[in-house]
Amino acid sequence: MTFVLGLTGSIGMGKSATADLFRRLGVPVHDADATVHRLYRGRAAPLIEQAFPGTVADGTVDRAKLGAAVLNSPERLKELEAIVHPLVREEEENFLACVSALAPIAVLDIPLLFETGGDRRCDAALVVTAPAHVQRERVLARPGMTAEKFSAILAKQMPDADKRARAHFLVDTSRGFASAEAQVRSIVVCLAGRPGRRHRF
Repeated sequence: MTFVLGLTGSIGMGKSATADLFRRLGVPVHDADATVHRLYRGRAAPLIEQAFPGTVADGTVDRAKLGAAVLNSPERLKELEAIVHPLVREEEENFLACVSALAPIAVLDIPLLFETGGDRRCDAALVVTAPAHVQRERVLARPGMTAEKFSAILAKQMPDADKRARAHFLVDTSRGFASAEAQVRSIVVCLAGRPGRRHRF
């Protein structure tokens, strides 16, 4: 059975770049964020339009309008999650079913891995991390980002220290690309041949 590794990390830690390193090594990766974007252009759009009228145009969810519809409303956000999360989970299960006979290791790239309980569907969890000053410097360099926006995003995410405490593996991206690549390679070598044990379906 494929060993399923959950990959997560707070904003600015280098999670996407780390996922790409796994892909380069031939490890299949399921990207939860990319799946949501795809669903917003497909199956989820009519369901969201029904629940949040005016948030879909030309068959695609307008993320800005949808964001405004759930802003400061935990109840509405839960309503949206009740629509989207089951669809993402279904896509994830299809991904795992497809790779189970082909890949010894598969990665589930889930930004809110611990917050949503996604780690319970994985055999181990990997947290991508970096020192706080490196994270802040990276995030504030992004177009349109402000210190206030950064603080608001951090407030919604589990603290990095808490994630690291729950991780089976860590990748520190603050020491450059070559170091991160070596860390990922060592994890792949470590997991090679280990059978997955979680019942996910």
